[in-house]
Amino acid sequence: MQQFGNFLDTLDAYLGSSEWFAYFLLGVGLFFTLYLKFPQIRYFRFALKIVKGKFDKSEDKGDTSHFQALTTALSGTVGTGNIAGVALAIHMGGPAALFWMLVTAMLGMTTKFVEVTLSHKYRETDSEGKIAGGPMYYMKNGPIYFLKKKLNMKWLAVLFAIATVISSFGTGNMPQINSISSSLNATFGVQQWVVGAVLAVLLSMVIIGGISRIAKVTEKLVPAMAIIYLVGALAVIFTNYDNILPSFSAIFSNVFSGSAATGGFLGATFAYLFNRGVNRGLFSNEAGQGSAPIAHAAARAHEPVSEGMVALLEPFIDTIIICSLTGLVLLSSGVWNQKYENQFEISDLEILAVSYSDHSEKEIKMLRNHIIGKNTLEDFNGTLQIKNGEIQNQDITIIHARSVAENVKILDSNELFNGNIAVVDGKPNLGEEMVMTGKSLIHSAPLTAKAFEKSILGSNGKFIVSIGLLLFAFSTVISWSYYGDRAITFLIGTKGIVWYRIVYIIGFFLASFTDTTLIWKISYITVVVMTLPNLVGILLLRKDMKTTVKDYWNQFKAEWPNEKTPK
Repeated sequence: MQQFGNFLDTLDAYLGSSEWFAYFLLGVGLFFTLYLKFPQIRYFRFALKIVKGKFDKSEDKGDTSHFQALTTALSGTVGTGNIAGVALAIHMGGPAALFWMLVTAMLGMTTKFVEVTLSHKYRETDSEGKIAGGPMYYMKNGPIYFLKKKLNMKWLAVLFAIATVISSFGTGNMPQINSISSSLNATFGVQQWVVGAVLAVLLSMVIIGGISRIAKVTEKLVPAMAIIYLVGALAVIFTNYDNILPSFSAIFSNVFSGSAATGGFLGATFAYLFNRGVNRGLFSNEAGQGSAPIAHAAARAHEPVSEGMVALLEPFIDTIIICSLTGLVLLSSGVWNQKYENQFEISDLEILAVSYSDHSEKEIKMLRNHIIGKNTLEDFNGTLQIKNGEIQNQDITIIHARSVAENVKILDSNELFNGNIAVVDGKPNLGEEMVMTGKSLIHSAPLTAKAFEKSILGSNGKFIVSIGLLLFAFSTVISWSYYGDRAITFLIGTKGIVWYRIVYIIGFFLASFTDTTLIWKISYITVVVMTLPNLVGILLLRKDMKTTVKDYWNQFKAEWPNEKTPK
């Protein structure tokens, strides 16, 4: 398992964690923002009117309303990225990482407008009479030209569809249930496999009904979960109102210089915080990933641009509003750079061969460079000598969750351990019933839960995170099952849907009790594998997109001459 984790790290280093991917993602969003003259600003108010159904026609074809398509797509994006993903971005890159999440969302509003418009334009009807759409259809059917030569891009469509099936597990399935089960276990003490089993049954009851049942569930679930989370977040922020302005300062003051070390946080370079902010921004709102176009393709609309406008609201709601709230909760509460007692995960643990301190500026810099892979330090190889649960070795440093661990204890079957433990390449060989605990930074959902306790709600705040995470993440799992079955339909037809759903539910259950860090590593990679062919596809269709928008406004002015249109 450790070797598999190392392989994922190596693969991610060339994909999502590489600088080129972050620049490419933002570059595509910036290009279309300029190319289409800032549609995320010009069309924003108009998009709200469309969601309300003002311009609907009775003869419009589709399986869902504008609002249902919006909530289905939102349920696919509003998930662990908003609760756990923001906490992870700040944990890894510092407060300034949130700024780059917001920039990703602002440009992503245009990206999502483009991909959803094209998806709706080239959607098809499957053998069962259901609408099938998504990037694979505009890659296959769209007029893609290069040097005035029309290209056959069906191979790219197939690549995207395969990536969507994989990503339905790596993005929409496994990280979601893993965060749910971990959170409910920490808050209520419920065994993770029990959570997985119960929710797997509920999941199967929903997704068997297809998009119609999914839409009916998400249109009620999304508003409910947003209200619950909003109330809890505002309670934390207003309780810590003295820290609101310093929090904003922390977000915007180091966006180009890197985050300085503070508390247990060892600091981050600009390149690292930029990359983590963009990466987590994509995971949160999925703009450019190509998932939302699949949901919006099913919407009842007589032409594609109006649905594209509905879609541009998603990154605004998902990232600019909800992720900003989470970020302010984490920063104003002060928990993001503090060490807390927790149980260490081996995949997030490393033992160094020399003793280092996070109170020395020189050694902090050495540790930071080691963590980001700039100048690695020597791993410990040898034997840990344990007495009454305490490590007797003096010449080592235990790194957990990117921080120097303190008060480390080793337990075996809940009893203090006595004996020796072999360590190879910095990883201790613990027995099945052995755990390592201590004080270190925490991240993901547990960090957000800790922040919610720093309010008038007290320890009850963690219940809001657990409930919010349950609703957010479960709705994401539901939506991604639909994305996956549309990709399967494209690849092998409707006969493969039932088998896909069976595997999806089994994977959902198994991920409920799998190592959290490993799950997140898989999600990093699958996001990129799905995003790259989609970004290439929309770039190749840029002229078709511009023509489609122009034709829409000409037609709209003819049908609604008294309606004021965006300038």
